[in-house]
Amino acid sequence: MSSDSPNRDSPASSRAYSGNKEHIGDATADRLAKDVSSLREDMTKMHDILSKFVSEAGGHAARTARSASQAVASRVGSTASGLANTGAEMASSAADQLKTFATELEGIARKNPLGALAGALAVGIVIGLIVRGRR
Repeated sequence: MSSDSPNRDSPASSRAYSGNKEHIGDATADRLAKDVSSLREDMTKMHDILSKFVSEAGGHAARTARSASQAVASRVGSTASGLANTGAEMASSAADQLKTFATELEGIARKNPLGALAGALAVGIVIGLIVRGRR
């Protein structure tokens, strides 16, 4: 046997070999502890980065939702305003037509009073029959 290899038969060399094993085991355990500590630090950094990313993404989503809701509210407001204007125009037009119709009926009644009276009586009888039939 060479002098470089430990002699396992003698007790002194056996103690040196086991001490060397313990030293290697301690070094490995220290390196493993350092690696685990480094891994924990990296995981903490990743957690912080991910939290920041999620927070910023949520902020962007909130701003996008806010701008979309403002755009929708603006469109609804303009549509409602347009409908209100259209409704006002229709009401004005109907009022003008009703005034024209009333003016024409008045002109007919002045020209032919007996015909207007007979027409009013006929309309009254029809309305009376309709109301009476519903009871």
